[in-house]
Amino acid sequence: MMDLFLEAWVSGNIERAKVRWMLGGNKPWQPGEKLKLLFAGYNGTRNMGSDVRVDEMLRQIRHILGAERVELSVMSQNFEFSKGYFDGTKQVHLPDIFPPFLSDEVPRHHGVVACEGSMFKSKFANALTAMMIGSLGIAAVENKLSVGYGAEAGQMDPLLAKMCGRYCKNSLVITRNEESRTLLRELGVPTELGTDTAWTFEPRPANYGQGILRQVGWDGRTPVLVVCPINPFEWPVKASVAKAALHSLTGAYKKSHYRGPYFHNSGPDADRALEHYLNSIANAVDTFRKKRNVFVILAATERLDARPANSISEKLGGVPVLTSDQYNMYELVSILRACHMMASSRYHGIVTSMPALVPSAGITMDERIRNLMRERGHPELLMTVDDPDLEQKLLAALETLATEGERVANGIARTVVKNLKVMARMGVLFEEEVQRRYPEFTTRHGDWSWEDYLPPMNDSLRQLVAAYS
Repeated sequence: MMDLFLEAWVSGNIERAKVRWMLGGNKPWQPGEKLKLLFAGYNGTRNMGSDVRVDEMLRQIRHILGAERVELSVMSQNFEFSKGYFDGTKQVHLPDIFPPFLSDEVPRHHGVVACEGSMFKSKFANALTAMMIGSLGIAAVENKLSVGYGAEAGQMDPLLAKMCGRYCKNSLVITRNEESRTLLRELGVPTELGTDTAWTFEPRPANYGQGILRQVGWDGRTPVLVVCPINPFEWPVKASVAKAALHSLTGAYKKSHYRGPYFHNSGPDADRALEHYLNSIANAVDTFRKKRNVFVILAATERLDARPANSISEKLGGVPVLTSDQYNMYELVSILRACHMMASSRYHGIVTSMPALVPSAGITMDERIRNLMRERGHPELLMTVDDPDLEQKLLAALETLATEGERVANGIARTVVKNLKVMARMGVLFEEEVQRRYPEFTTRHGDWSWEDYLPPMNDSLRQLVAAYS
């Protein structure tokens, strides 16, 4: 019920913004002004993937449009968690009850870039998708730049899908796969095909990650297996006034409380499914490490993942757990890239390790890892979180990583280079959309290569491009 109230509230705010603009409210961008863009996303929660992809969007768009001509802001739910991130970008606080914030903040900018990967789906939280639609919708009705960048679309509740079709029809959504594009086109939303934006991320140097692994017990020689688990069964998160009131008064629902009025999915079925998932991973890893000499670590790339990671660690007798609470995104990606093989339920755990050619397998809860593995040509390395045979399938996948790592890495390298070129095309599309909305905004002139539409790449990425182009 609370989700429906939030969706109605956001829809009402978009309609009011439209009337306000029609009556002459709000100044449009003027030549000579810096173009003020608001990046709307799920940042400031120590979700490594969400932060990494937005960091690269900011670098890319600043590089294309010119740092001296833009003023970029990004939403953060907790400044302490995003401290030191998003260089040169203003951070604005996104409150839990967000509709009034959107009505105040979006009109202060000349455009919105929606930047959450899981932008249009009910899998995680209807409130998050409503926030994305609200950000894009208010910008669109004010005839401003309104772009979804690197978006994924999946199943949406009927009202949310209707909102998306109604309020995003004048936005441009650049999706990160064809499946998302097909779904949005059916709703009447203009789309272009793109990719994720984490491919160009530059973490701390390799010796940092190697040093941390040594600190937690690695001998410097044994292959390192990193496992990135989640709790796939605690989603979606839903808002509930009744639960929030009881939680506040009596402490009820403590285990499922996310924050504010939001609560995780919970119950006996979710507990049983989680236990099967955790046991399957722990048993497969235990069998694998007894057969092969590997050093095992667990990485929680989102704060919430620390609980399943600690649970698996306990089942394995206490292997190191490294979390996004302990290490920032620059440090954590360096650690992931220092490993030699990976099994992950985190999409960005896989993506951010790929430029270092770490052979990886995916245990997926939705379409994101499935689409990535299809793109890599590695269906044999894909499992689902609720597969009754997860233990056996994961053990087989780990054996493949150990024995066919070079073949897997070759497919990864080709996928990274392909996605770098697609990401560059996204930059071209974004520049064109800016010119369509603001014809007097000055952009670069002359001939530019595809690499010029990416944020500056490090030597390692350039070598990968040279080898696999």
